[in-house]
Amino acid sequence: MSSRDSASSDITPEVLLRAYACGIFPMAESVDDPSLFWVEPEIRGLIPLDGLRISSRLARTVRSDAFRVTVDTAFKAVIDGCAAPTPGRDDTWINRRIRDLYTALHEIGHCHSVEAWQGDNLVGGLYGVSLGRAFFGESMFHHARDASKVALVHLVARLIAGGFVLLDTQFVTSHLRSFGAVEVPRRRYRAMLDQAIVGNADFSRLPDVSGAEALRIIAQS
Repeated sequence: MSSRDSASSDITPEVLLRAYACGIFPMAESVDDPSLFWVEPEIRGLIPLDGLRISSRLARTVRSDAFRVTVDTAFKAVIDGCAAPTPGRDDTWINRRIRDLYTALHEIGHCHSVEAWQGDNLVGGLYGVSLGRAFFGESMFHHARDASKVALVHLVARLIAGGFVLLDTQFVTSHLRSFGAVEVPRRRYRAMLDQAIVGNADFSRLPDVSGAEALRIIAQS
């Protein structure tokens, strides 16, 4: 289900958080389209925090610390990376209004980024919204093989350590399914969401950790 919103003054960061609490999120048709529309999928994608699948090859990459992983140090660069065209995808749903709204959420502590670096180069990352004990993954990107996957592994470790109970991926792709993503119907999702937004989790509880430590946290969940 979706509905179009064309008035730029209608959506504030506070309205956006209330929408997430109801299971709704905004998208744009394209980077050049100034309007947004609300989306509430009939079938929702989730990654169970106790069911993340990590291939042995990816586990070796995570453990090797081939990427330096940080949190909330380059939010605008991450959203720029997520919005940039990629091979096979010339356009994006992340328009200027989306960037401004989620940057405002970041500034009030409700939107976070995970960054993967090689030296001083940002080569991958992801960002998403936190509300209560729920985290809503928005988008991810990579310029080096496995960079976004490593960021996702570190994100899951951080969510587990911080007391989160729900990782919403909005939709399920074949890429996310390989990590254990599942689909749930709207009614079940809403029940899970209602429980997850009650109480508090701490995204910053876990300091930047090694890949081996991130894997240990996940294995013990």
